[in-house]
Amino acid sequence: MGRIWSDRNRFQQWLEVELAASEALAERGVVPAEAARLLRAHAGFEVDRIHEIEKEVKHDVIAFTTAVAETMAAAGYAEASRWLHYGLTSNDVVDTAQALLLQQASAILLRGIEALRAVLKRRALEFKDTVQIGRTHGVHAEPITFGLKLAIWHEEAGRNLARFRAAAEDLRVGKTSGAVGTFGHIEPEVEEAICARLNLKPAAIASQVIQRDRHANFVSTLALVTALCEKIALEVRHLQRTEVREAEEYFSRGQKGSSAMPHKRNPVTCEQICGLARVVRANVQAAFEDVALWHERDISHSSVERVVLPDSTILADYLLEKTTRLVDRLLVYPERMRRNLDMTRGLVFSGQLLLDLAAAGMLREQAYRIVQSHAMRAWEEEGDFRAAVMADPEIRAVLDPDQIAHAFSLERQLKNVDKIFARVFGG
Repeated sequence: MGRIWSDRNRFQQWLEVELAASEALAERGVVPAEAARLLRAHAGFEVDRIHEIEKEVKHDVIAFTTAVAETMAAAGYAEASRWLHYGLTSNDVVDTAQALLLQQASAILLRGIEALRAVLKRRALEFKDTVQIGRTHGVHAEPITFGLKLAIWHEEAGRNLARFRAAAEDLRVGKTSGAVGTFGHIEPEVEEAICARLNLKPAAIASQVIQRDRHANFVSTLALVTALCEKIALEVRHLQRTEVREAEEYFSRGQKGSSAMPHKRNPVTCEQICGLARVVRANVQAAFEDVALWHERDISHSSVERVVLPDSTILADYLLEKTTRLVDRLLVYPERMRRNLDMTRGLVFSGQLLLDLAAAGMLREQAYRIVQSHAMRAWEEEGDFRAAVMADPEIRAVLDPDQIAHAFSLERQLKNVDKIFARVFGG
């Protein structure tokens, strides 16, 4: 990913646009065919030379075309260089080449999302029936399985994959319509031919630039991709807390968690993921600011994009790899999950008990009062909720022991896990 955003690759994509334009114009007799052939064969550049020229001319595209012309002269074909950049304005080259860079970056990111989705599926199936307490507001709620948690992340990764494919495709556009988008020097048919050579679509209409709502959408999608990475990492951070200890990120042999406390096993990878996801989200604001430009173009967006597009794609790539590895090597402790579920001695089945009492004929308000009174006493005194329920005469008047036991059944609570997995994964 870093190589994609290097100066060398950026200038190489500029050159690819210039050559495609020369060849498309040559096909229509605007540029001499021999000149287009010589440009393809001999045009080149040195990055240092471009930077050297730019220091003087203060214009990166002029520095680039001058450096390329120098290579043509050095090869003995200076005459052909006058057909380089023919009919184009700077942003015809820069915006179209940026589309090529973003397609290269998107190919890597798509593989990253697919890899994360694959490991989430594998581990979701691995822990499909691993019982865990579900938490709402951080407090024990009702039983789930750890596989359900992973399946939720897998499903979200699928939505991210679809969103990202659409955002990348939306940016697969080029333009050579000139300084204000009117095709004053190159015909629309030539633009179509240039874009076809580059595997791009022509923007239906542009000013001097491709409109930046496309780029804002792309960065927004990256923020959603990395928000999932953060969601996963934040959950692991909670599960790794000493009081919980249901799962933890891999801790390698020889790794150290603290300079002062040898016992520490800190979720440092998870914390890195959570921190860096904030940077991608912050870049969304800058991308949205780029949508509104003065008239047919100013350059306020250009400096922003030189930062946020490389940074966002590089960070997204990094976070996807980190999160995929986190899930792949995640240490999971089913026994601890079960122990935590059982620690409240049946409290988490209060909802089912309430329903069973109502179904057996007790008024819901009365049932809620009875169940909550036992629940609060068990909560405050760390008592045995299930035993208290079993001994309550009002409850025993409508439910027999087998019915009460059925209210505390894990199998009953989780009977639809297979159906949920069939919805998510098929089969």
